[in-house]
Amino acid sequence: MNGKYGRFKGGFIWLLFFCTVIIFGLFLYIEIAKPMPGITVYSIKNIPKLISEKDIAIEKTGLENNQTDIPQTKISVQVSDPEGQIVHHLFNVGSVPSPKSAAFSPDGKEVWVTSLLNPKRGVIVFDSSTGEKLKNINLANGGGVEIIFSSDAKKAYVSQMETAKIFEIDTSSKEVLRTFDTKSSWTKILALSQDEKTLFASNWSGDNISEIDLQEGKTIRLIPTVDTPRGIYATEDGKTLYVAGFGNGELEKIDLTTGKGKIIYKNDGALRHIVADETKGIIYVSDMAKNTIFKVFLESDNVEKFVNTDNNPNTIMLSLDKKILYVSCRGINASAENYNIPGPEWGSVLLFDTESGKILDAIVGGNQPTALAVSPDGKILVFSDFLDAKLEFFEIPSYEVLKNGNGGRANIYKNELRK
Repeated sequence: MNGKYGRFKGGFIWLLFFCTVIIFGLFLYIEIAKPMPGITVYSIKNIPKLISEKDIAIEKTGLENNQTDIPQTKISVQVSDPEGQIVHHLFNVGSVPSPKSAAFSPDGKEVWVTSLLNPKRGVIVFDSSTGEKLKNINLANGGGVEIIFSSDAKKAYVSQMETAKIFEIDTSSKEVLRTFDTKSSWTKILALSQDEKTLFASNWSGDNISEIDLQEGKTIRLIPTVDTPRGIYATEDGKTLYVAGFGNGELEKIDLTTGKGKIIYKNDGALRHIVADETKGIIYVSDMAKNTIFKVFLESDNVEKFVNTDNNPNTIMLSLDKKILYVSCRGINASAENYNIPGPEWGSVLLFDTESGKILDAIVGGNQPTALAVSPDGKILVFSDFLDAKLEFFEIPSYEVLKNGNGGRANIYKNELRK
């Protein structure tokens, strides 16, 4: 009997121990799974209802991996530039949540960075020479997407996707002056008319452009567009608006007098961003699906391929003298359905000669380079590694130095993209 009792007692102790381990494990899992204080995890359930499930799938951001209220720190680069690189890596700024776009203030002293879907700070302002954080700007408890400045440097305009609003900000006080309702949904790129009396905004889900009278502070017209409009460019004569359609790779030319548009190019790709050199009568358009930059001639509307890029080119930027085209490339997605986590390769930033189309230099970036900005004097480049919550600052030499640099790392950098 003692033997049976002993076996029973021993089995009971092991059962009790096993149950205790399971209960403790479940408790630990629940505690770990709880959102950390100050962090908002966005899912299809708590994104505003005006955004469809399809929109989230197209523009998923990986916010689950980025905190919205983490301290900002500067990380100085401790290693020399890789062999052959002409541009010089100055420093990185870490802990910048979901850095979607960047823009230098007109005097070049500040870099303004938008933080996507961030209820704590929609814009973060940095000192462009040191990387020191100067100011967090709250956008009515929402994030920021794209940012532009007025030519007199007194105002900044920032779009907000989740509310389809635009914020006018005083660049001196960093305070919000006015808020504009676009009367649409999922607002993206902004563009000012040449006289800066009108603000145009592309609406990703609305499939239209909001035309805002800045004197009245109201949307006065919604202009229908191609599917999923993103990049826009308003010509200097005020007559035409070009629209890059992400949904079907369509480039639309809109007559601003009538509001009617016509598709001048279609390739079933994903046109994303537009920059212009009106002196030469050219606009450049990035295509994320085709890994290509196209060149469009304004007089004839003829379109031709300018250059091939690395995987998923998104933001493009021209130097002030229009001699250099900067292209940020996100790299290969993690999968066909998921790009909110790091993929199998690093992203890149490429510098192209606009005359020859040759690569002047190449930078191996982090996970998904996205934001891209060049200082007004052309000496500083900043880009974001979106999934790393990081900004990278580089010093850019003169065009002549780049042109005579035999392509910098153009012939070797691709070997380093694969992780």
